[in-house]
Amino acid sequence: MGDQGYWIQYKNEKKQYVQGTTFLDIAQEYRSRYKDDIVLAVFNNKLRELNRTVEADGVLSFLTTADTKGRKAYRRSMVMMLEKAIFNLYGTDVKLRVMHTLGQGQYCELEGNREVSQKLLQEIDAEMREICKADIEICKHTIHTDDAIAKFHAYGMDDKAKLFRFRRSSHVNVYSMDGFQDYFYGYMVPSTGYLKYFELMRYEQGFVMIFPNEDTKKVSDFHTSNKLYHTLMEAAAWAKQMHINTIGELNEQIVKGRVQDIILLQEAEMERRIGKIAEQIAEEKNKKFILIAGPSSSGKTTFSHRMSIQLQAHGLTPHPIGMDNFYVNREKTPLDEHGQYDFECLEAIDLELFDTTMENLLAGREVELPHFNFKNGKREYKGEYLQLGPDDVLVIEGIHGLNDKLLATLPPETKFKIYISALTQINIDDHNPIPTTDGRLIRRIVRDAFMRGTSAEHTIAMWQSVRRGEEKNIFPFQEQADVMFNSALIYELPVLKMYAEPLLFAIEPDSPQHMQAKRLLKFLDYFLQVPSEEVGRNSILREFIGGSCFHV
Repeated sequence: MGDQGYWIQYKNEKKQYVQGTTFLDIAQEYRSRYKDDIVLAVFNNKLRELNRTVEADGVLSFLTTADTKGRKAYRRSMVMMLEKAIFNLYGTDVKLRVMHTLGQGQYCELEGNREVSQKLLQEIDAEMREICKADIEICKHTIHTDDAIAKFHAYGMDDKAKLFRFRRSSHVNVYSMDGFQDYFYGYMVPSTGYLKYFELMRYEQGFVMIFPNEDTKKVSDFHTSNKLYHTLMEAAAWAKQMHINTIGELNEQIVKGRVQDIILLQEAEMERRIGKIAEQIAEEKNKKFILIAGPSSSGKTTFSHRMSIQLQAHGLTPHPIGMDNFYVNREKTPLDEHGQYDFECLEAIDLELFDTTMENLLAGREVELPHFNFKNGKREYKGEYLQLGPDDVLVIEGIHGLNDKLLATLPPETKFKIYISALTQINIDDHNPIPTTDGRLIRRIVRDAFMRGTSAEHTIAMWQSVRRGEEKNIFPFQEQADVMFNSALIYELPVLKMYAEPLLFAIEPDSPQHMQAKRLLKFLDYFLQVPSEEVGRNSILREFIGGSCFHV
């Protein structure tokens, strides 16, 4: 600090600010330069809330609601304003449960003696807008962990009391809004005045709070995802049956020595669901093409192996087909907007060859299957021939499996489409759901490091590109699946923890990926560790930690 205060560099400008200046004060100076609302600061490569005061010289930049982290802070803060509105109207008689992300909305349910009617949602909506208009500061307080446990137990928030029971740190951060307090996993916006754009809509047994997306000052259209909703609710119901709805409850079961039982029950439940799908396929008789698609790190490869075993148990003869073997030769691969090969676009597949091969197989003709050589970027033929008999089926794995442009000329009744994704069935607590993308990212970090020699830093750096590909090539088609399969395991994050933590700690503080690594480390810190020895060799988790009995 100089004689007059702290020197702050913003882009090419360097200014001195007096002691006590907040990041919000500085943000006000630059607000006109941004189309979207500034909600967070990045100071010396560390994420900071705007209400925090500047306490050192350094380099400053800002995040808006158009940035991923800014968008998450906005939505997280919206949840607290929703909680506050419900508390103002109904006290502790009605409790909010924040459950799943659906499109650009957050699905919620209310526990209590009130039906989720249109009138009730209108009351809550009106109260939220009053709170927004009042522009109430959202304050962060650090309190002792024991005090936090006592406080939330007194509030009837036992989910949070259980979470903090296993916290190693002696202190936790809680947020307050006009006297109302809660804990949140992640940063918040400075005040309720930022939270202008939302809509509440009845949906199934609860309601959806809908947020803006790319246009940050307009609420997105809500596109219903009924199959996704019911798949998520099925997983939540099973977790409830297991009495493991939150991380705190999972940790309690680990402490009680029930890990082996949990693993065996989870794998039995997964095998039951795979068997049920195989039975459905076998009963329909005319299915020849089993198309499996899903986002990165969903466990597609292991799932296809386990599905093949179940299909055999039902009298069918499955043949695995990798769609990657039908890539066009490298020089014909389309380029993305950055001039890089776009291996995830549909045009990276030789659709004519793929469709012709499948048509010939359906007609009973013998075909030679290609193999793609990833080293030289060319298709090769190695004398692998295939001809389908009456009980033969093809199990085809690839990201475009749900796209109607694939196998468009084949009769629809010959195709069975499966969408697979890791949809985490437990929450941090009742107001902090676990983003399904975090679970998949941790899976991928571990797999890439141990099976591909890729650093966590590189995997995280590539993740946004992977996610963009999923948004374009996979998610728009998920509702076209005949069935959805959830590959998330209720015990997997405590197992992945021991593999992921050293990889994340290896990312240096000056790395652009350090903020993401730090956030994931904080997340993993919630879990007690579970050794991997009890995990079965046919488990989907083995695809990521090694030791699988399948060739993955």
